[in-house]
Amino acid sequence: MDKRKETTTLSVHRCRFVDYAPSAITALAYPPLPLPSVKGKKKTTAGKQPLRFGLLAVGHANGNIDICEWQGAERESQCSQAWVVRKTLPGPYPSKVDSLAFVVRYPEDVGPDDVPMQSDLRLFSSGGGSELIEWDLERGCIRRTINSQGGSIWSIAANPSSSSLALGCEDGTVRILSIANDTLTHSRRFDRVKCRMLSIAWGPPIPRQRQAKKAQEFDGDSSSDDDEEDDWTDSWLVTGCSDSSLRKWDISTGRVIERMGVDKVRGERTLVWTVGVLGDGTIISGDSLGMVKFWDSRTCTQLSSFKAHGADVLCMAVSPEGRAIYTAGVDQKTVQFSLVKTSSTENGPTTSRWTQTCSRRMHSHDVRALAMWPPYTPLPTAYKRHFSIDVAPILASGGLDMSVVLTPAALPTSTVVKITNPLDTSTESTFEDSYHRKLAFVARGVVRVARSTRLVSCAREAGITVWRIHKKPEEGTGVVQMQSGPTDDPLETEPYAGGWEKVLEMDLKVNTNITTHEISDDGRWLIVSDLYESKLFALTTDDKGEIGLKRIKEFSSILQAYIPASPSHAISTGASAFQFTPDSSKLIMSTALSSYVLVINLIGDKPRVMRRFDQHRLRDSIVHDRVVKGRTLALDSAEKKLVNGHTHVNGDASMDVDMAEPDVESPPPANEASEASDDEDDDQDVSSTSATVSVDRIAVSTDGQWLATTDSRARTHIFNLDLISHHCVLPTFPRSAQALAFDPMHPSVLLLSFPDNSIQIFDVETRQFPVWGKELAASLPKRFTHAHDPVLGVSFDPAVTSSSGIDEQGKTRYVLFWGATWMFKVSLDTTVRSGAKKRRREIAPVPGAEEERQWRDYKMITQYRPLLCCDFLAKDELVVVERPLVDVLLTLPPAYFKHKYGAS
Repeated sequence: MDKRKETTTLSVHRCRFVDYAPSAITALAYPPLPLPSVKGKKKTTAGKQPLRFGLLAVGHANGNIDICEWQGAERESQCSQAWVVRKTLPGPYPSKVDSLAFVVRYPEDVGPDDVPMQSDLRLFSSGGGSELIEWDLERGCIRRTINSQGGSIWSIAANPSSSSLALGCEDGTVRILSIANDTLTHSRRFDRVKCRMLSIAWGPPIPRQRQAKKAQEFDGDSSSDDDEEDDWTDSWLVTGCSDSSLRKWDISTGRVIERMGVDKVRGERTLVWTVGVLGDGTIISGDSLGMVKFWDSRTCTQLSSFKAHGADVLCMAVSPEGRAIYTAGVDQKTVQFSLVKTSSTENGPTTSRWTQTCSRRMHSHDVRALAMWPPYTPLPTAYKRHFSIDVAPILASGGLDMSVVLTPAALPTSTVVKITNPLDTSTESTFEDSYHRKLAFVARGVVRVARSTRLVSCAREAGITVWRIHKKPEEGTGVVQMQSGPTDDPLETEPYAGGWEKVLEMDLKVNTNITTHEISDDGRWLIVSDLYESKLFALTTDDKGEIGLKRIKEFSSILQAYIPASPSHAISTGASAFQFTPDSSKLIMSTALSSYVLVINLIGDKPRVMRRFDQHRLRDSIVHDRVVKGRTLALDSAEKKLVNGHTHVNGDASMDVDMAEPDVESPPPANEASEASDDEDDDQDVSSTSATVSVDRIAVSTDGQWLATTDSRARTHIFNLDLISHHCVLPTFPRSAQALAFDPMHPSVLLLSFPDNSIQIFDVETRQFPVWGKELAASLPKRFTHAHDPVLGVSFDPAVTSSSGIDEQGKTRYVLFWGATWMFKVSLDTTVRSGAKKRRREIAPVPGAEEERQWRDYKMITQYRPLLCCDFLAKDELVVVERPLVDVLLTLPPAYFKHKYGAS
């Protein structure tokens, strides 16, 4: 029988009743680039080497901030998955995010052509109140707050040198905060005016005068500080106000230099929602009349005006070279303005003027935020930064329709060389012609499934809802056929309008938005956590199927005894991830602010912490002062490739697995990976300093023996739950794992899936990456690896019971990956050789297809979207939780629409 033609028939519960409500996008921010050296002037190398992609911060109306990482490799300028959410900073409940600003913590430590990494950055946000929040990006919580002293904060902006932060306040003042050297203090207050400061932008910085230093050098004193020579100083800033005007302010005196008035209608005040400044001093404004205006900052006169929008202009972005402006707002349009060269006479001097060149409608509702990568810095012409001309910049936009839209935004004049589209959406890369793509609004982990009790739970900002899916009747069920092969034709038959009921809805008292929750497989336990407290509930089901719940009130105090106090923060029992063991006898949790992994026994009168593991808190993995296997003394910090040719391993002490090919003819040595001692204190006897990371992925094997946890630094630890001890640590991969899953047929085999849609397979018992797993990982089809949406989860087919990879009915076993817009079903018909002495296949291969058939038996299903969850309830029974965009948009207010006379 040709397995490539095999069809798998599943009963699919297509659940659209889950009322998950994503939150509108209200702010976007990319990190700034460091200022160039004053001495070097034009000598920068940014155009000679590929520019890395920085973080993307996405602020939501519910107070959460998503931190997204670019998934491409170090020197790759193109990546199908683009930016993927790797961490969510939970906002205080209730709250919102109105403005975001990245700054560089120590600019002098970042090279002029380097892109700041997360550890180099500070993130500030405001949410309509008087508090400015600084976030701890490593721990995912609020680091500190400061009051504006001027009422509600309407706008924030950091100066180009990352030394000051300007706040536009409700009381009509601009407050300057000093943020130099990782501080946050009030520096000065500008003169008060009778209007609100709705928007702020800093003018071009100027090199600081150095006459005194030159005098010192003339006197023979060569000890002047080079850092001070490279200082830049701020001269002015501009604010958009609520009284139909813009104001230019002198930084040194704090007084208004000039006032620029915008148009009014019927005497009503016009609101200037957004302002920007270019390196030559040109000021751009967008207002509530839909007007985009260009101003000369020296004379403070209007250069040009465009009626570009039908309603309020809410946001603006500038292209990396400063030759294009993008504006958007209530009318859903994104408009491009370009600097076009003109000449007064046939042979006259060449001049330039701003022209409205293009507009696109990529959103269904108001656009609230725009951001551009690479970011623009308003520098004087002599210090203008030059970027690589063969890679298109990317415009990010977001608004009420909850999806971040990424658009390649090369200029038409950049067609001298072939332009790379970083998003891999089309060959075209100009803003006018390229294809944009939307990042899914699906948040990972908001929906959970309890198989045995057929329960589906969904978390909101401060509540949980649970539904029960009724069992299907024997006749007339709806099925979907997953036929192997590279086609994706919908094969769904007439669906069964299956039964479901809401069994529980609860609102919780929380300090922040809920970070994670989990429901046990047998439906007896429900645990919910915000950033600071975990709440455990015991569930009971009566004869009528109604669910009752009782909170285990002493749970927090039980946890506190095992979480040491820290001078930097109070004891928190909040969690970043939970997982129940298959028999629901134990709960595994990772603490949110302290990075501990706790094993909790749920059997008995009250929960009991059995063990606390500290491995993820280590900055390295030098266990018991031993040199780990798999690296030599000559190994430097450069990344070293694994033998499979796909996975990179950082050359640090986290390397803990032998990189040699395993001997396929004989059992591998027992010490292939560094194993932990059986001593009870093995998690304490470690030579390292403490670190705080986010342990956000947990998996437990189906037999309850193995536990896998992975953190934000891409380190994965394996624990033995039978011995309650640390077992080994995997190599550090280039990316953190997006999903972990143990094979139910071979419980020691761990599958790791990464956000770039690559996979790794690791045998935790032998501490090796088996050869067959490397073959599978190396032969993934491009249809899967180049999918634009990253993998969100993986589930193994539970129907297989025999050791040969075939169930009783002769069907080949498979694994199901899923992302927001696709499911990828692939056969796993290669026997797992866990400790086998000889490689062999239990299934007769197709003649001539021995090497190619590993991943050829696959199918990409794209008819379900967007997916919140995909999991098996039982044998040949799948639950697919969808939240169609149409249903979400119905919850929004009507979009802006203006009927044109005579138009159809």
